[in-house]
Amino acid sequence: MIPPIASRFVAGESPATALEHVRQLNDRDVKAILNLLGEHYDDRDAVAADAAEYRQLVDDIARSRLEACISVKPTQLGLDIGEEVFREELAAIVDVAADRGVFVWIDMEDHTTTDATLDAFETVAREHEGGVGVCVQANLRRTRADVRRLADVPGKVRFVKGAYAPPADVAYTDGARIDQEYRALLEYAFAHFDGGIAVGSHDPAVIEHAKALHERYGTDFELQLLMGVREDAQATLAAEYEVWQYVPYGRRWTSYFYRRLTERTDTLRFALRAVLTG
Repeated sequence: MIPPIASRFVAGESPATALEHVRQLNDRDVKAILNLLGEHYDDRDAVAADAAEYRQLVDDIARSRLEACISVKPTQLGLDIGEEVFREELAAIVDVAADRGVFVWIDMEDHTTTDATLDAFETVAREHEGGVGVCVQANLRRTRADVRRLADVPGKVRFVKGAYAPPADVAYTDGARIDQEYRALLEYAFAHFDGGIAVGSHDPAVIEHAKALHERYGTDFELQLLMGVREDAQATLAAEYEVWQYVPYGRRWTSYFYRRLTERTDTLRFALRAVLTG
């Protein structure tokens, strides 16, 4: 059972509890990105089980007509076993999701998975003419080139600062430089993308920057925030902008919960405030 402090950030252990959370979100005009917790599987049966749950979740979303989509992790779908396993499981999920009209996000994990993740995204996005999105991390030195590559790929791109701690030879480590890079990436995307921009940030200054870029370029975008972090602000923003909440669920909640509390000081600050004032 998930303790109360963690239940602010994880929507239970079952699909049913997660879908009920989505219903409550939709009542506040906030949409949901559902993620079944799990990563770095080296067992094919575990990969197959989570992939099957995702396909069932897609059916549940479509039948219930909830405003929701799913987000999967490459190592959850077998990337640690082999790139071909990941591609096979991802393609099967995306095929079902496309048939049901449910969007699929592909999360970005540590820097060693970036090439395989982007290659798989481009393949399924072009096969389905969209319906798929991928995450890019501003702290990686390579991301400017990656974003230029993605500009003409159908689908969406989620921009985040980066939750992992890559070595300095592949990543920026200074917080101010990462912030600068994040803003520059958004500026490029709003100027060169034909919509499909997702701003994954809780930082009010970043959100204001995205709003200003939208006014300047007229490019469509959406805001994505974590469950349990600035939820009042999410509802307020949803009155004017498209807002999605990242909603994790499942039995493997422990590592997710503690990583979110320690990965970035701003996330920790918002999370603690949510607990203390809740």
